[in-house]
Amino acid sequence: MRNEQTGNTGVKQSFWKNLMVQKFSHPFALLFLLITSLAISFLTYKLEFIGVGAVLALTIGLPIVFAITVYPEFGICALIIAAFFISYVSEFLPDQVPIGTLMDVTTYLLILGFFIKQRTERNWTYFKNPISYMILVWLAYNMLEFVNPSAESRLAWIYTVRTVGFIMLMYYVFVYQIRTVKFIKTLLKLWIFLDILAGISAFQQENIGFFPFEHKYLYADPLRVSLLFINGHMRKFGIFSDPVTFSYNMVIGALLCVVLLMGDLPLRRKVTLGCIAGFFLYVMLYSGTRAAYVLVPGALSMLAVLNFNRRVLTFTLVAGALLGILIVMPTSNPLIKRFQTAFNPSDDPSYNVRAENQKKIKPFILSHPIGGGLGSVGVWGRKFSPNSMLAKFPPDSGYVRVSVEMGWVGLILFCTLFFVVLKTGINFYFSIKNPELKNYCLAMLLILFAFNIGNFPQQALVQYPSNILFYLAISILVVCKRIDDQEQDALKKKNSTETILIN
Repeated sequence: MRNEQTGNTGVKQSFWKNLMVQKFSHPFALLFLLITSLAISFLTYKLEFIGVGAVLALTIGLPIVFAITVYPEFGICALIIAAFFISYVSEFLPDQVPIGTLMDVTTYLLILGFFIKQRTERNWTYFKNPISYMILVWLAYNMLEFVNPSAESRLAWIYTVRTVGFIMLMYYVFVYQIRTVKFIKTLLKLWIFLDILAGISAFQQENIGFFPFEHKYLYADPLRVSLLFINGHMRKFGIFSDPVTFSYNMVIGALLCVVLLMGDLPLRRKVTLGCIAGFFLYVMLYSGTRAAYVLVPGALSMLAVLNFNRRVLTFTLVAGALLGILIVMPTSNPLIKRFQTAFNPSDDPSYNVRAENQKKIKPFILSHPIGGGLGSVGVWGRKFSPNSMLAKFPPDSGYVRVSVEMGWVGLILFCTLFFVVLKTGINFYFSIKNPELKNYCLAMLLILFAFNIGNFPQQALVQYPSNILFYLAISILVVCKRIDDQEQDALKKKNSTETILIN
């Protein structure tokens, strides 16, 4: 009975077997392949690049679209990979290729898959926590900015909300679809691997030179060159859009490795993670981003507070001593000199210029409680309202940008969001019993704390992949707590059952 076939399994197997064996001999199959080949050739000849894109979209794009929608784990990994490489790929593609829509489509497909799954598995309990409620409030405020009476352009809001507003929805997708420790491990391994590729790219740019397409992209815009070429040295950015994004991702990658090696791992893996962290911090110097230099001691100080023990205290003291020596030692190395200026901002002309700009914009912020509208500064501000005052204002700081675009009300909500995330995450960390999940929770806390610090001197959360990784880190906090609660409940039920059987 066990060997009997159920249903039409035998028919299906026979169908696929006949299809695979006879597909190259059956006349209808040959005719189909011939027509398909002629159609592809015709499209390629007539439409050139667009024709090739259409063919690839049909043969590769449709299966990927299906996989992202139906298989959320694949979709989440695809989103993260795309977020890392979207800027790099755009460097050698024609300007008319809408590469940015790739991220939009991937985001929408993941949201679609989330709602499809909710039809058969209605479970909103995953989102019953302070973080979910606060992100919902922040998202609603971003949506309300569309009707801001002070906004110069509604189109600027539409373009900005794609990378600011809808990305927030990824938090809910991540929390709902990430359900196992195994998948968390997969995401963290993917994260580190992609950071390694980014670090290798910057190492190549610094020590070997830019690839031809990188060189062409770099010098296509004189303004880009003027911003990156400082003191006779070109700042490196790896596969990312700018040195700030590159340096911040190297720092959070290093923090991730440092916390993971504190877990229960074999010595070989700990040594590997330590070497990777050192590599990240080394290539981070190529970016010339002084704001990134202060993130490491800031995050490590939080590590010492949250995980206070003799080993961590010793590590923190040694790291602090080495950092102090590096800050005060005389050197002729331009990279180390720029590193030292990060800890003496009053002597930094660029820092003084930013402070002066913030002082000038302060009256506007105080007189506009809900700001000048989402997208009123930066690229979209210059594109859609080039003659406005805000379009000419360089926000630099992420907090200043929120204050200008969304007012002091928006700044309060944004800071409250950070506070709720860190407070809730710290509570989760001390309540989680599983050592592995506790370690992952600690890593995410340090990464979020680093983003919090880094968002003051620079805009840390507006570029890919930082905006994706920010909400991924928040979601992993929540997922770790949920999985640990499930494990503890299962353990209690098991103990209760054993007690009943004994009695």
